[in-house]
Amino acid sequence: MTAPLYNWLNERTSGVLLHLSSLPSDTGIGNLGAAAYRAIDFMESAGMHVWQICPLGPTGYGDSPYQCFSAFAGNPYFIDLEPLVSEGLLHANELSELHALPKDHVDYGALYGTFWPVIRKAYDRFKQSGADHFDGYGCIKAFRKAQSAWIEDFALFLALKAHFGGKCWLEWPAAFRNVEKARKHQLSAEILEVAEAHFFYQYMFYGQLAKLRRYAGSKGVQILGDAPIFVALDSSDVWANRALFQLKKDGKPKAVAGVPPDYFSVDGQLWGNPLYDWKAHQDTDFAWWIDRIKANLEFYDIVRLDHFRGFESYWSVPANETTARNGTWIQCPGLELFQAIKAACPDAKLVAEDLGVITDEVNELRAATGLPGMAVLQFAFGGDADNTYLPHNYSRNTVAYSGTHDNDTSLGWYGEQHANTQDHVRRYFNVSGEEIAWDLVRSAMQSTAHMAIVPLQDLLSLGSEARLNTPGAPMGNWQWRYSSEQLDALQNDSAAYLKDLLKLYGRA
Repeated sequence: MTAPLYNWLNERTSGVLLHLSSLPSDTGIGNLGAAAYRAIDFMESAGMHVWQICPLGPTGYGDSPYQCFSAFAGNPYFIDLEPLVSEGLLHANELSELHALPKDHVDYGALYGTFWPVIRKAYDRFKQSGADHFDGYGCIKAFRKAQSAWIEDFALFLALKAHFGGKCWLEWPAAFRNVEKARKHQLSAEILEVAEAHFFYQYMFYGQLAKLRRYAGSKGVQILGDAPIFVALDSSDVWANRALFQLKKDGKPKAVAGVPPDYFSVDGQLWGNPLYDWKAHQDTDFAWWIDRIKANLEFYDIVRLDHFRGFESYWSVPANETTARNGTWIQCPGLELFQAIKAACPDAKLVAEDLGVITDEVNELRAATGLPGMAVLQFAFGGDADNTYLPHNYSRNTVAYSGTHDNDTSLGWYGEQHANTQDHVRRYFNVSGEEIAWDLVRSAMQSTAHMAIVPLQDLLSLGSEARLNTPGAPMGNWQWRYSSEQLDALQNDSAAYLKDLLKLYGRA
């Protein structure tokens, strides 16, 4: 029998699912500043060694981190502005409008209007200073050279997007819809200056994230981050690499991505992302994918590959459909791709998000790659004892969750279940159900899965008001934030208990 490509999850560990946007701050959204370090300190005190976050890319309409302007860039919203104040690139009073933004949720519309003028001032002063580096982040010219495979296209893409009123690149004048033609065009000084500003923003983001990762490592905490399988149509990835996607001559998709009807939606999920031209990727020895995984490994210690089943075969929906019902499964070169990734990144720690419609072929691909799969407790109840997501059925090479960013909180989920399902939960755990969030937390930790991850909302025993994302809902997602006081209370009331729990179940 052929050995799997990877075999890295061989010790029991645990962690917290908490997206960066949910952290407390004074600037309208969580960031890479003090609250991120405080979260790591909490994890260390509780004996947890993994911090899982959602994708960190720059978001567009809808604010979803799974629909970004680039698969390689970071979201400038996450830049901590305090160091910029300390270094004189911003003045404290210039943050007043950001400080007035809500503290209990993210108001993306208000954030958009207030953040960008502020960060642009920091860039202008940095440029005027003539400096070539900032606060130990390295030389900005060296950074730009190291990221040249993507950053030049990305910066120009956003500069042109701003110039054309934020429109999708498919709506730009014809001369700019092609990256080569756009570069040859006589670009205005304003467009070039906006592009230069985006180099600075990425430099700051990468520098702060690298600093945070070093701190996390010193505390024994690894960062686990998501890599969405698909990229957004309105992205620099597609604009600059049209040959790698299934597009018509005019750039519009021939078909789009999604998933058929499932647990989350009776109509399926019509994501609308363009599909890969896998033959083109094979012809380049998967160079784009290898660059992408390497970029992800600059962000994260562990990379969770979202929608893993799409690497075996993907759901192709005609571009004119309004739901994801009428699609077709089309096979793609999954194992060949992972063999190329293994050759280029032999020590990568990858996780397969293998939820949804899973076939024998998908299971065979995951077994061949050796990647840990996922099990979600909220999917386990109301059926038979052979349900894959019941803890007694887990394999060790699994990441167990009480819930994910797409689920309701455990408290909210339980309250919405049929009485028979609630009874199944109580009998299975031998509990009253009065502390259901902690019951699911304990079950994840007790399970045979080598890694167990629980959302912070479950540790805080919060209800549906703290749900982060509802798949298919166009509004109201990615807004939840906790307060410093909530984490302090959790630290005081539960950190020692958590540490004892993890020691008891071999996760210390």
